[in-house]
Amino acid sequence: MKAKGEYKMSGRPRIAPRWAGGVALALLIGGATRAQENAPAPTALTLKRAVELALQNSRDIQIAKIQASVAQHAALITKAEFLPNLYAGSGLGYSNGIPETPGGQAPSVFNMSYREQVFNEPLRGQSRELQEQAKSQRLVLDDVRNAVIVRTAAAYLELAKVRHSLDLLQKEQQSADKILGVTQERQAEGFELPVEVTKAQLTRARITQRILRLEGRQDELEVLLRNQLGLAQDQPIEVTPEDLPGAADQAGADLIAAALENNSGLRLAESDVRAKEFRLRGEKRGRWPIFELGGVYSRLSHFQSYDEFFRKFQHNNYNLGMNMQIPLFSAHTRAAINLAQINFDAAKATLANKKNEVSAEVRQKTRRVRELDAAKEVARLELQLAQQNVAVLQSQFDEGKASLRDMENARLEENDKWMAFLDANFQRQQVQLELLSAAGRLENLFQ
Repeated sequence: MKAKGEYKMSGRPRIAPRWAGGVALALLIGGATRAQENAPAPTALTLKRAVELALQNSRDIQIAKIQASVAQHAALITKAEFLPNLYAGSGLGYSNGIPETPGGQAPSVFNMSYREQVFNEPLRGQSRELQEQAKSQRLVLDDVRNAVIVRTAAAYLELAKVRHSLDLLQKEQQSADKILGVTQERQAEGFELPVEVTKAQLTRARITQRILRLEGRQDELEVLLRNQLGLAQDQPIEVTPEDLPGAADQAGADLIAAALENNSGLRLAESDVRAKEFRLRGEKRGRWPIFELGGVYSRLSHFQSYDEFFRKFQHNNYNLGMNMQIPLFSAHTRAAINLAQINFDAAKATLANKKNEVSAEVRQKTRRVRELDAAKEVARLELQLAQQNVAVLQSQFDEGKASLRDMENARLEENDKWMAFLDANFQRQQVQLELLSAAGRLENLFQ
């Protein structure tokens, strides 16, 4: 029994002076009120809203966007060779003998050069390959978005399941306490063996262990969700148990057809085949002539002693024309064609394997969803049976035909069946998310 004026602080009982009881209580109430006022208000989230926030704030998506931008600008470097390129500079320097620079040009006070590729099929093939690879980075971005959706939705659904399970375990703990108390009383009266007390203590200890394990998992999921959604680290999160929208239930054949059309990994493999084909086509045309426009303007000066080596001197000099190269024999071209052909064949083989993998994955996950549907139904019926058993025992307990221990044991079993049902439902949802991701139908689910 509590002594008068006793209060608790930091979980440990202390005895306060009688005259200070009212003051201490007021201080405690005031401190708790200020703590509640300063605590951030919890953020209530639906599954759809959580996915929307994750897509807006995910660092993985931001990195993927940067990588796509890098690939796009890298492709422009090779493409720029087919656009006008104008350079200005100077070739001033000391020369002894015929005036020329280390590059073979005449020393000039000022010069300007122009260069533009007109027909260079190997270089054009490289450019198209890089452009296709830049497009594939946008497919990588789609793949990252799908991964973020799966990770966020799974964390949200699991957090709701964990919190529901913790509520059930709290009730289990209360039932276990009652069973332990009754068993200890009966053991003290000589109606129970000590082993029954130990069994009751073991049951309670196991429940405490499960509570601690789930509390740790709850903390991990909250941290994960805050990071994914861009929330503050101390921001409380409220979630509600939800099921996936009805669009998640689709026929396996429809999902296989959708996967062969929309699967991001498969589209990446197809893009790689196109890129390698561009490169091979360009290398094969490396036997064709290469045409390049070019021009140079130079401003020369007398101090380089041009008049000592040339009959006529003029300050302004320019030339403009086309440079043509005809490959008569090029070992480099042959080697480049062979390498491009091997890469193209490898990309086609990878694409064929990827199609088989995606089709098999969708079939496997479709079967897995059906299996988990059956497991969920079994868990639901077991829960229903446990609830009916509790109702029967409650009637018997009210009539004095059942003991308190029997009643609490039935409630323990009911809570266990509840948790088994929650686990089965979450496992089904998780496989559903993976299935829709493989089929390329995930993002439409939350629109």
